[in-house]
Amino acid sequence: MTLAAELLEIAARIAREAGDLALRRRQEGVTVAATKSAAADIVTAADREVEAFVRAELARERPGDGFFGEESGAEQGESGITWVVDPIDGTVNYAYGIPAWAVSIAAVAGDADTAAWSALAGAVYNPVTGELFRASRDGGAWLGDRRLAVSEVGEAGGLVATGFGYDPETHGPALAQLSRVMPIARDVRRIGAASLDLASVAAGRVDAYYERGTHPWDHAAGVLLVEEAGGRVGGAPGGRPGNGMVIASSPAFFARLEPLLDYDR
Repeated sequence: MTLAAELLEIAARIAREAGDLALRRRQEGVTVAATKSAAADIVTAADREVEAFVRAELARERPGDGFFGEESGAEQGESGITWVVDPIDGTVNYAYGIPAWAVSIAAVAGDADTAAWSALAGAVYNPVTGELFRASRDGGAWLGDRRLAVSEVGEAGGLVATGFGYDPETHGPALAQLSRVMPIARDVRRIGAASLDLASVAAGRVDAYYERGTHPWDHAAGVLLVEEAGGRVGGAPGGRPGNGMVIASSPAFFARLEPLLDYDR
């Protein structure tokens, strides 16, 4: 078994167990613990509990690895492998009871530097639907026994997923950006969880996804899903998916979509 395959087994197991824990807490009732960048950017008690569970499980399985989580920050390891974790991606959906949230776990070669790392394995688990999306480097992207492949866009245009940041000052530019995209879009979806948006691109459920302002834990696993499903990813800074922009789609539609976004590369 390759290292990537071994890491994927660990990511998939822990994502499923962490997601089931989050689902139990959701059924018991959600407590908002704090806000972060804006009043709408919330953290629940479950976010913190689930991340602590993931971190403990990873430390037990691979004690020499690094960790980079949304709630507890980065810690460098000794093995050259770092785990990038979003315990509940789509926390607002989670708080409101909207069934579009996920646990996202990726293992990357390198430390907590998105410009330098290379993703080796990733799992995105939606406990409400029971769907576990998973991918390993050169091993393909999968949902159950089905190997995933990005879709090709027809004459009607692409079904495009996107999102909007919590900072109100970004909303005007984001809407202007969307207006430029609409001529090539069949329609638009705003799901509210970047990991699930990227998983949907990999599965061919949407044709493309773009968003500004995401964090590494939002997209580390999902980007690998898209790449292993035959898609193209890019963005900023440096042409890689990052806080400045994440873009994912089939290679052909990527070439049509990216110029319309007019972002700082």
